[in-house]
Amino acid sequence: MRIYGNRQLKTLPGLETRPTPARVREAVFNIWQGAIAQCRWLDLCAGTGAMGAEALCRGASLVVGIDIKGKACSIMQQNWRQVAQPEQTFQVIRADVVGRLKMLADQQFDRIYFDPPYASDLYNPVLDAIAHYQLLADQGELAVEYSPNHWTPQLLKAEGTRQKAEDKEEGGKVKGNDDCRDVASYVSTLEICRQKVYGNTALVFYRLKGKF
Repeated sequence: MRIYGNRQLKTLPGLETRPTPARVREAVFNIWQGAIAQCRWLDLCAGTGAMGAEALCRGASLVVGIDIKGKACSIMQQNWRQVAQPEQTFQVIRADVVGRLKMLADQQFDRIYFDPPYASDLYNPVLDAIAHYQLLADQGELAVEYSPNHWTPQLLKAEGTRQKAEDKEEGGKVKGNDDCRDVASYVSTLEICRQKVYGNTALVFYRLKGKF
């Protein structure tokens, strides 16, 4: 795989990971051009790290990647070490993405890219966690890659809103223990700022409400 600057990256053979298509990758960085240099980048379900490597090549000051697969994380580490400059910082984390986001609660990121397996059930909990732990900076943006055949932002928003009502007890209290979060907290925090479709792949971009 080749990225910005004609740099060659390592990948995993077969279908163990699904790299973001080159056309989509280029579109994301065209949309975000001018905002990558010196930014703090968070790559969720990062695979072998193509998006984070692009961010490093374009001048991001910090790149953090999370993926649950050990082989993917090993290659991501190699790819990022290859392209990072001495003044840049990167971190590769092997972990379940939902569980790990809580550990990042003291950090904020200017650009977040989230690309889970299309048929997974990660969309709702990850968006909720990003909002709950305030991981997106005030002027930042979050991009979510998905397949329209498996999920749409509108359905997720409706599902979350419905679940919010169902999860409340009489008196307006949320059911569950102290660690239970409103499953639709991102709905009141994040707003869609643009949507793009590239064949079977789609992108939805979010930003914080009231910050622009």
